[in-house]
Amino acid sequence: MPGMGALRRNPLQTAVGALLAVGLVVSATMFGSGNGLFSNAGFDPQCNYGYDTSGGSGYGYGYGTGYGVGTCNNDYAAQQGDLGYRLVATDGGIFSYGDRLFYGSMGGKPLNEPIVGGADTPSGKGYWEFATDGGVFSFGDAAFYGSMGGKDLNAPIVGGASTPTGHGYWLFAEDGGVFAYGDATFYGSMGGKDLNAPVVVGASTKTGNGYWLFAEDGGVFAYGDAKFYGSMGGKPLNDAIVGASATSTGLGYIMVALDGGVFNFGDSKFAGSMGGKPLNKPMVDIRVTKDGLGYWTVANDGGVFSFTEGSTTGANFFGSTGSMKLNAPIVGVL
Repeated sequence: MPGMGALRRNPLQTAVGALLAVGLVVSATMFGSGNGLFSNAGFDPQCNYGYDTSGGSGYGYGYGTGYGVGTCNNDYAAQQGDLGYRLVATDGGIFSYGDRLFYGSMGGKPLNEPIVGGADTPSGKGYWEFATDGGVFSFGDAAFYGSMGGKDLNAPIVGGASTPTGHGYWLFAEDGGVFAYGDATFYGSMGGKDLNAPVVVGASTKTGNGYWLFAEDGGVFAYGDAKFYGSMGGKPLNDAIVGASATSTGLGYIMVALDGGVFNFGDSKFAGSMGGKPLNKPMVDIRVTKDGLGYWTVANDGGVFSFTEGSTTGANFFGSTGSMKLNAPIVGVL
């Protein structure tokens, strides 16, 4: 399922690409499924907001022209906020959408323990995958700075975060333990302390001089220059918290529950949720857009739900694995 080869185009794909004209906005079905990076020659890769690099099928929107004829609408693109995302699966598979390219994965390769999450580099041209045993796997311009793989852990790793420079990262454990590598600094942890509920994820501040830990009951623990803006700890929840994301300003954060409920704090903005609505599969993660005007929530079948405050800003939908047969469930969105 993850990209490991070339996906062949069929004649219908070629015809779709050839029919694109300057300024034309189309809804394009990505035909075919299989392994590999899918680069649709009918779309300008600098302007296409829907080409599917997962090697699977999906839907998207192309802006620009086929085969390099004419120009793309970069002014429109600049208004869009984030122009893509990546999904990561427990077997290490990576599925890339929008302008996020595929740089490799652990999909189809032996793993000692499953992948639990990942992190993009600041450039977006690489990423790390993190395993429950503390293993770290680097792709693209992501460098390896060390791991807990093969070392004794009191509790499994649940996720990680990159430093703002991309020259380091933190690993976060279920018991609140924190492990710093590269230029990441240790500012404290909940390791060895009593927790009402296990930690499920962590996030770095904008400066990289602090981080938050988020617990399953909605508890939030702040370290370094990370400030506490509120939590769901001690409050009634319909379902457990499974993911969280900090805003790009570092002045807020947002959490998602298993049932799709969304809880925002600080300068994070509420734009909607799947709470109280039917889901095919439970939610596993959330990611705030860089402009702070929207977010994506992701289910473990790879379903992607976009929420935004504006029509041309915030989170846009670029595709999902929701209708695909997966080798392993999705655990995160990068």
